[in-house]
Amino acid sequence: MRYQLNKNKYLLTPEVDRLTSIIDTYIDKDPRNCLILLVGLKTGARAQEILNIQKSDLNAYDMSVFIRGLKGSNDREIPLPNGLFLKLQRYAESIDTQKVFNITYDRLYQIWDVYRPVPKKFHSLRHTFAIQLYRKTKDLRLVQVALGHRNITNTMIYADYVYTQDELRKLIL
Repeated sequence: MRYQLNKNKYLLTPEVDRLTSIIDTYIDKDPRNCLILLVGLKTGARAQEILNIQKSDLNAYDMSVFIRGLKGSNDREIPLPNGLFLKLQRYAESIDTQKVFNITYDRLYQIWDVYRPVPKKFHSLRHTFAIQLYRKTKDLRLVQVALGHRNITNTMIYADYVYTQDELRKLIL
């Protein structure tokens, strides 16, 4: 059976807005944790990929972050919004470790439990990124590269889902 995407697996627009609002409220008091969530939302990186980011993975010239792929995924370089990149770079310069987010996988999930706007998994940030990118570009190959998928079949769920939702909306509403 093929993997099915549904509204429980990504954040809806009001949920993204709520998460963004929560992060904006706490970014100055809790920069590390807020940056972890923003990096997830703006790169589509998996939890462990975010935890593996090193200071040397931040590219100030391109304002991008290098993501080392897991689960057979390709490595990729993802541009970040300038404001986010600068906050991430400032945070990285303020810490003594090479790892930007020197915490455990379990700790990341505890942080997500505190900040999440709805009871959805941390991985929903990856799906949210992919759906937003596909909706904006309608470029499945770009989504594939951004997510690090080796096989386009893995990326097709986003196009299938968005297409089905949009077409049904046109026909029914």
